[in-house]
Amino acid sequence: MPKNLIVAIDGPAGSGKSTSAKLVAKKLGYLYIDTGAMYRAVTFLSIKKKLLSDEDLTTLAESVDISLRFDKGFTEVFVDGTDITDELRSYEVNKKVSDVSKIEGVRKALVKKQREFASRNKGIVMEGRDIGTVVFPDADVKIFLTAALDQRVERRAKEYEGKGIDIPVENIKENLINRDRIDSTREVSPLTKADDAVEIDTSSVTIAEQVELILKEVRKTKKFIKSS
Repeated sequence: MPKNLIVAIDGPAGSGKSTSAKLVAKKLGYLYIDTGAMYRAVTFLSIKKKLLSDEDLTTLAESVDISLRFDKGFTEVFVDGTDITDELRSYEVNKKVSDVSKIEGVRKALVKKQREFASRNKGIVMEGRDIGTVVFPDADVKIFLTAALDQRVERRAKEYEGKGIDIPVENIKENLINRDRIDSTREVSPLTKADDAVEIDTSSVTIAEQVELILKEVRKTKKFIKSS
């Protein structure tokens, strides 16, 4: 395995980041890191603890022990040893996660944790919104996934349906539009494509196709070729 080869995958909600990143990591035998789950964890705890101020949320992000496990085909999220995985994809968390994520102190605290995860592993696939621009601006491979809004809404609706959650499509669409606006316009680490990232529109390609497109970029890297 190549030493510290980093694959950064960014993009808006519903663009296929998580699904692609998981499969790419599995095929390469790398560690998969879902940074969105970390922001969701802080968001969930903020709701549970009824924390509202930026200062309180920053303190929470700095102090909480977040661990991620990916060995069952999905990411399990633990905070201070407690499994909160099932709580993170709720509609309430989805509504608030962008507001929590735009807080500078929260981002700094979690970026530090994300870099620590990477420093302990030889090959990683990390997905989020600022991986290629802020967390790892020197990542070996940078991918930016996009998809048409209606396609992203349909994917999110199926996700809720699969969990037995009944959310009107109009609400899902409104939530994604709002998240796009907040994520793209926040002052700290906005969602944006890195200049050297490869953009892939996932609107009309299969999961297998988009995974292969990402793997194609990984195979081009000198670090990967030297390790083969």
